[in-house]
Amino acid sequence: MDKVVCDGYTLCYTDQGEGEPVVLLHGFCGSSGYWEQLVPLLSGSYRCIAPDLRGHGSSDAPLGKYSIEQMADDVLKLLDELNLPKATMLGHSMGGYITLSFAQRYAARLNGFGLIHSTGYADDEAGKEKRLKAVSTIQSEGVTAFIDGLIPGLFAPDTAKSRPELIEKAKEIGYLTPPQGAAGAALAMRERPDRRDVISASALPVLLVAGENDRVAPPEKVFSADRPNITKATIQRAGHMSMMEAPEELARVILRFLEQTASNRDL
Repeated sequence: MDKVVCDGYTLCYTDQGEGEPVVLLHGFCGSSGYWEQLVPLLSGSYRCIAPDLRGHGSSDAPLGKYSIEQMADDVLKLLDELNLPKATMLGHSMGGYITLSFAQRYAARLNGFGLIHSTGYADDEAGKEKRLKAVSTIQSEGVTAFIDGLIPGLFAPDTAKSRPELIEKAKEIGYLTPPQGAAGAALAMRERPDRRDVISASALPVLLVAGENDRVAPPEKVFSADRPNITKATIQRAGHMSMMEAPEELARVILRFLEQTASNRDL
């Protein structure tokens, strides 16, 4: 993996392919490894940059509470280090929250953006309580126990039964999350504001991808706005992890979106 230093902390990332840059931001307790099956399907036509976000994977995990804004600023510094004035940013779950923060404050740096199994809604009170419970579990029982409880529910029930190897792969990625990184990111998500207005007001091309059987971010939460610049897609039979459950179908959706975005810019 390549590395850059952001605010004194090391951010690791993969960089594959050539062409217009596409930044892929993984979800909570994931890493760039979440995109392992998807990147080869995109990198023939696009430059795919996938960081391990602050507190995750091989990147540094500073102590203390993080913020979604801070994590978005890390990605901005990565783009600056790579001398990329613009990119398309696609965020999975927590990565989608980071994408919305980036789009709200740095829209001029984007050709378009997308949420993959993510939402503009803030946590409700039950969700905020769940974040605190996650931190408590991580601190009292460790990351392994937390990941063992988290990961199976991210996949569609049928996938969990028929392809248990995907569950194990996602768990292996999750086990590498430093405990202070998992706790810091959970608190960051708990404090994030409602950003549905970023989706509904943006003039940029927007992609919203939902999983038909996603129990974490169901389609009605993903599809929070409806405008001509918004492309919606539902991955059939997928849960919260279509990049692992249905990478070919997700790749087709993303490639169509990227092609449409490029053709609209050329008009």
